[in-house]
Amino acid sequence: MEDLGNDVRDCALVFEGGGYRASYTAGIARVLLEQGIDFGYVCGISAGASHTVDYVSRDLWRTRVAFLGRDGAELPGGMRSVLRGKGFFNADYLYEGSLRDGFMPFDWDAFVSNPARIRIQAFERDTGRTVTWTKDDMPTAMDMMDKVRASSTLPGAMKPLPVNGVVYYDGGLGTGAGIPIHLAEADGYEKFVFVATRPRGYRKTEPSKRSIALYQGVSHDHPYMRNALLTRWKRYNAALDHVDALEREGRCLAIYPDEMPVKNSTVNQDKLLAAYNMGHAQGERELPRLREFVFGSAEGGPHRTRDEIAQLVSAADGPESGKGYITIG
Repeated sequence: MEDLGNDVRDCALVFEGGGYRASYTAGIARVLLEQGIDFGYVCGISAGASHTVDYVSRDLWRTRVAFLGRDGAELPGGMRSVLRGKGFFNADYLYEGSLRDGFMPFDWDAFVSNPARIRIQAFERDTGRTVTWTKDDMPTAMDMMDKVRASSTLPGAMKPLPVNGVVYYDGGLGTGAGIPIHLAEADGYEKFVFVATRPRGYRKTEPSKRSIALYQGVSHDHPYMRNALLTRWKRYNAALDHVDALEREGRCLAIYPDEMPVKNSTVNQDKLLAAYNMGHAQGERELPRLREFVFGSAEGGPHRTRDEIAQLVSAADGPESGKGYITIG
């Protein structure tokens, strides 16, 4: 496969995490792919890490179904998964398992061929170190999936999968507390499109006594993780204040959901589909503002006609979707 080009080189695309709230932002990512707006630098944490690799593979189908599930097949998590001893999100299947059996294939060739740089982040449990991974750390599709899972592993809700013998948890516990703009800043970027999973103005509150007890319970004898959990609210709010400052300077286009109709733990497919459709509609409304910020005019950048988009959507979501992609095993 020939290398894929990128038409946005001086601006980073940044995805916040948020569990199944990412069903909403999947709609926004999908609009970018439908329009052919291809960023050369993409970063994300937790659920945003999934968006990052799916977007760079330019996979319209996977970008949509990763947080909705395939038609006619329920998502692998939920209370049934808890009762089976597999955790609320059934991480073993949600990541590696669904890649192995072809339920959620991944276009590895496209991912490798796309010259876009990526960054995803995880938190090292036993040292408190924030770890950043790039494509160089992902020689195979399974290596990539392991690192996406590590970036997304919520304490108490998902079983951690050691990577090279090291236990990692959700990247939102580390630097930036879940707002990954710092990843792009560290690589020298000065312009950012930030796709959030909370409405504008949202801020976390200081943890209650009940939350503190929960954090202490899930962290056990791991003081770095406990401290990260207890301080995340304050660090998250500071990171959002930084986003606000970048917006005032004209260096960040922040896309906040008009509203967020689902929770990070929502697994009801009808609700997730509704959230996706809302996000997709907002993504289309945001296009003139995004084009102005990235390309200099409300009509700037690549355009596809409605007919061209309809053909792409039909090819991605029709009965042939998912065929020709990599599966492991």
